[in-house]
Amino acid sequence: MSRRAAALDTQQLTLFEEPGPTAPTPAIEPVATAVDLAPAALATEPVSIASVLAPAVFRHPQADREIRLNEHLVGYALKRARRRSIGFLVGAEGLSVNAPKWAGVHDIEAALHEKARWILRKLQEQQERAQRLRSAKVDWRDGTSIPFLGEDVIVVLDPRATGAVLNTGAPALPGVPRLTLHVGLPQSAAPEQIRDVVRSWLQRQARRVFEARCAHFAQQLKVRVTRLALSSAQTRWGSANADGSIRLNWRLIHFAMPSIDYVVAHELAHLREMNHSPRFWDVVRSVLPDYERARGSLKDGLLPGLD
Repeated sequence: MSRRAAALDTQQLTLFEEPGPTAPTPAIEPVATAVDLAPAALATEPVSIASVLAPAVFRHPQADREIRLNEHLVGYALKRARRRSIGFLVGAEGLSVNAPKWAGVHDIEAALHEKARWILRKLQEQQERAQRLRSAKVDWRDGTSIPFLGEDVIVVLDPRATGAVLNTGAPALPGVPRLTLHVGLPQSAAPEQIRDVVRSWLQRQARRVFEARCAHFAQQLKVRVTRLALSSAQTRWGSANADGSIRLNWRLIHFAMPSIDYVVAHELAHLREMNHSPRFWDVVRSVLPDYERARGSLKDGLLPGLD
């Protein structure tokens, strides 16, 4: 929970293990969820990965071995462990392979070739995500934009303003954000000053919105929220304790209301079912019948880089 989301966005594939019981739906950790995929889920597709990607190089910073997969050079970090299977982990840094001590290099490379399509696809996804993260980094200056409740807000440096004031009166024009945030700073303000004022405003708005939505869903679910705290966790959107205390990540304020409602309803549903059993999801569904759509939007969303 302390690591950056970009570094934790991983996809995992384990080979040669007997399939176990279906895992419960994971907690709300959309930016940092490891996914276990059975080999049956990776059926061969008609289009070759080599025809989609130009020959590329994917190298883990701790790579100690290399292999060519469909013309692409992949440097991977090999770790030996006490386990019964060969496991692949594709994260922001690249490919890691965890292999049992009895597995020879030939066995490992055969497994890599067998799942080359999956590995290359996940490596490409990680590369594209890293590019999106770089492009999402906020340039703290007059005229920059930040997402707020699913809309873009233009930051305007305005010494006449006190603190930060949201202006919603701009006419709606195609492709032009209708919201402006007037920040009481001069044009000469340092980026850090602008960032701090805007972050404080976002956090105040987050508490205001979260309190209102908690009250709304608490009444519907007939639960009592004893305490609401804002979190800045890198890999978790929310958490709930049996004593009624709720923690919500303030950066949810970047997303549209359906995504916020999903996290709030999810955490309040835990006050009735402290698990992810079918009964728990029935509780969520009772107040959000289409929660799967909201959860998908949250998972696919990209947070702006505010640092």
